[in-house]
Order: sequence, then structure tokens, then C-alpha cells
Amino acid sequence: MPNISVCVEMVYDDEPFHERITRAAEAGADAVEFWDWREKNLDDIENAAADADIPIVGCVAGGTLTDPSVADDAVETVRESIEMAASLGMLSLIVTTGPNQDGLDRTTQHNSVVDILSRVAPDAEAAGVTLVLEPLNTTVDHPGYYLETSEEGYEIIDTVDSPNVRLLYDVYHQQITEGNVIQNITEHIDSIGHIHVADVPGRHEPGTGKLDYENIFEAIEATEYDGYVGCEFSPTSDADEAMATVLNWC
Repeated sequence: MPNISVCVEMVYDDEPFHERITRAAEAGADAVEFWDWREKNLDDIENAAADADIPIVGCVAGGTLTDPSVADDAVETVRESIEMAASLGMLSLIVTTGPNQDGLDRTTQHNSVVDILSRVAPDAEAAGVTLVLEPLNTTVDHPGYYLETSEEGYEIIDTVDSPNVRLLYDVYHQQITEGNVIQNITEHIDSIGHIHVADVPGRHEPGTGKLDYENIFEAIEATEYDGYVGCEFSPTSDADEAMATVLNWC
């Protein structure tokens, strides 16, 4: 089965940040990840991960990719994140597009995302860091966000054409947006660099909603996917019990 990562922003959110890394390791996770890095104490995080003997698999790069007027700033923001990720031994960086821009058509915004990712792709390749572009649902959690569908995400990735620019397939978001998650994952697994899991509705641990996660995990295993599956959910009760449920399927 794929390696399991824990988003310590959501699963463990009731104690000092660096201590959550220890909790995740003790629960049996293979790696940890988090969101924004700029306001966090990276030394504490790095030391906690070293003490717990658990890798940090990734975090969020930052930057607005949908506005060509700030493309140079976005490129520098992502490059700064790539440098940071490489220094901490991270394998990936989550790239979000930013909001849908009023006054700009989707073609212009799509091309802006492609342009920025194409400019930073050589930096990612040189650093050994994979940029994973994430579609998000706009119905429940992220109104106004630009990239909703995995289909457009794959189109962007195909155009950029870099081995270090791939898709982050979030089962929760894509179930809300488009459904058919097992077929989508299995047919596009070569374009997927990271997977997130949570159940629908509620964004709680797998097994609390309508998704058949036993089948989803079996389908992922059958593809021989060798990346990480990130637990990015809010537990309904005890976080360790929620993690045990996921790990039992894996």
C-alpha cells in the first residue's frame, strides 16, 4: 500500500505545532505535511521531525498564479519555496492557483498558470522537488478559487510537460466537484504526484461518510502508485483512533 502522510494542520490541531509531528509518528504515519511555512518555526519543525525519525513530505508553496500582472512575483514566491523545501528534504510542494480573477477570462488565467509553472519547473527539477497542483472544490470550502476540475489540472500539467509538475488529487474535493474518483485516479495515476483523503460530507476521517474508502485504497494499491496518501481531515473524535482506521486499511 502507499505510504501514509499526516497533515498536522488538521488531524492534530490541539497542541503546539512541532509536538504534532511526534504524535503523527507515534500513530504510525510514514511522513508529515503541513500548509503555509512562512509563519512557522522551521527549526522546531525540522528538529521535531529528526527526533521522531519521520520525514516532512511537503507543504504549500504560496503565490497567485492566475493573474499575469503579478506573474514575476509568483515565480519568485514558488522559487523561494522550492529552495526551502530542498533544504528540509521535502519531496513535494503543494501549488494552489489562487482565486478566479474578476475581469480576466479563463483562457488568460489558464495560460498564466501554465506560464508560471513552466518557468519554475526547471528549478523544481534541479532541486528534486515535485510541484503538485491542487484543484479545490468551490461549492463547500473554497468559493472563488480558480482550479476546480482535475481535467483542467491534467491539461495544465500536460502543457507544462515536466516530470516535476504533477497533480495533487484530493479525493474529498474531487468527490464534491466531479465524483467518479476511482476511475479518475486509476486512469490518470501517472499524472498524480500526491493524494489527499477525507470523507464526504464533513471532511472527516475515511469511514465517516458516503465514500467506500476500502475500495478506494484497494484501487490505489492496484495502480502501484508509489507516492504518499495524505490524511487531510478533521477527526470526529480521537485523532489517534481516526489514524488507526486509515492505517488498518493500509
